[in-house]
Amino acid sequence: MTKRCALPLLCLVLLLHGVADSGEWRVSPIRLELGRDAKSGVVTVYNEADEPLQVQMKAFEWTQDAEGKDLYAETEDLLFFPKIMIFTKKEDRILRAGIRVPAAMKEKAYRLYVEEIPGPRKAEGVNVAIAIRVGVPVFVKPLKEETKGEVGKMGMEKGALRIPVRNAGNVHFVIRSITVTGENGKGEKVFSRDISGWYLLADSSRLYTTEVPKEVCTEVVKVAAEARTDRFSFSGEFLPDRTMCGP
Repeated sequence: MTKRCALPLLCLVLLLHGVADSGEWRVSPIRLELGRDAKSGVVTVYNEADEPLQVQMKAFEWTQDAEGKDLYAETEDLLFFPKIMIFTKKEDRILRAGIRVPAAMKEKAYRLYVEEIPGPRKAEGVNVAIAIRVGVPVFVKPLKEETKGEVGKMGMEKGALRIPVRNAGNVHFVIRSITVTGENGKGEKVFSRDISGWYLLADSSRLYTTEVPKEVCTEVVKVAAEARTDRFSFSGEFLPDRTMCGP
């Protein structure tokens, strides 16, 4: 990842790791958890380049729709200071953040975005400067945490498996992977798939899909799906029949 990020989505993927790193500037930590015992926190922004840097901050409430798609709405629930940072070369500064709303029965989720403000172009050419934006997740813990995940009622049509996964608890978790396996009538494993996951917020669901190989589809009598998260694992089973493999 360079300072000018050609694929901005990668900047968000970095948040699943230890440090959000743009190549020449970075933030740490990459997640804040607030609540009754910690109503505020700090994020350090590091400019590691040999040139000045300007960034601005914005706060968004983070929710997920019925399909698990991330939704963002600008909010004033988060307090943060400063709103703009100007760095000299090789300098770091602290961003302070706090929450206006008290803890509730369900965890609240936000993203605090740190976005580069592009400087003036030094030369004409074909290069396009794309400012990096790093979204730091901010979670406000509920009064009492309950963690629970569920694999819902699975289905299959024309060899396409549907695997609904629900966060039935009141705090988020991160799905690291979903391993899907199929067995034949002899109990032999005839296929296996790993599906990558993402954040699943409290009381949210997401539908995952994968294809059963055509050459073994009619042999499969049991499908198992195991979801591994950053907190725990959970699983579900499905008993298909050959008519679900299609004509």
